[in-house]
Amino acid sequence: MTKQILAVMGATGAQGGGMARAALASGAFTVRAITRNPQGDRALALAAAGAEVVAADSDDATSLARAFAGAQAVFGVTNYWEYFSAEREFVQAYNIAQAAKAAGVGHVVWSTMEDSRQVMALDDPRMPTLMGSYKVPHMDAKGQADGAFVRAGVPTTFLRTSFYWDNLVSLGMGPRRGADGTLSFVLPMADKPLPGIVVEDIGKCALGVLRRGEELVGKTIGIAGGHLTGTQMAEALTTALGEPVVYTYVPPEVYRTFGFPGADDLGNMFQYKRDFNDAYCGGRDLAFARALNPELQTFADWLAGNAKRIPLA
Repeated sequence: MTKQILAVMGATGAQGGGMARAALASGAFTVRAITRNPQGDRALALAAAGAEVVAADSDDATSLARAFAGAQAVFGVTNYWEYFSAEREFVQAYNIAQAAKAAGVGHVVWSTMEDSRQVMALDDPRMPTLMGSYKVPHMDAKGQADGAFVRAGVPTTFLRTSFYWDNLVSLGMGPRRGADGTLSFVLPMADKPLPGIVVEDIGKCALGVLRRGEELVGKTIGIAGGHLTGTQMAEALTTALGEPVVYTYVPPEVYRTFGFPGADDLGNMFQYKRDFNDAYCGGRDLAFARALNPELQTFADWLAGNAKRIPLA
């Protein structure tokens, strides 16, 4: 019996790469890895693992339609942090929806997040408005784009992700050593838990969604590997690193002034997750995520294999 074709957006990136590898390992799909650079090392590695590598660009709807042709399923994802434009991210998501419609795709798993403006108006003074039209640009554009899939009539599962624990390595968001030698772990979450996940597990959860078929079409589901406070994360880091790590709460208004690209966006993101914590955590059921992905890692699991990779300087 011929396997269904799964087209994976961003197949050489974090989420898409995890999706492609999970699907290849499962043997459940023929994986069509979509990338702008089919000759790159990551694309060649996917090809060696058995994927069909196809060149396409989210900014080019025509190329996406060609890439989706004949596919029964699509994993859709965008990367706001590549270009820092919510408008462009929305257009890319719209292109994905339109291409999936044109190709007659039977199931799209769209990697999305909440649109913070649904609970915090642009004129709400508690949080600055960014780029003229957003509170949390990298979240809002994805949440707004959910409607593009609905209006296109594409069978879609809306998969809301969580904070990547991998950011402690890739973005240097782990503990930092102060002048006195103490390791300090900074989060703008006060005493509220932050849902987090290993980025590789997102693809495995998405594969679990596809395995359930029509059951989750039209549903919005959230995934996380754990809901941990800053104190709990610091305690886990202390164990994994073998030296004390202290949690330091920095208010979002201070975090927004840190000056690195996207600091204001991330500051607003943490404030949203802090201030609407019950709803945010409530939308990410740990048991359900584990039912989708029985290999779901906890923070301690991830630290066991990655603590030594965290830069501490």
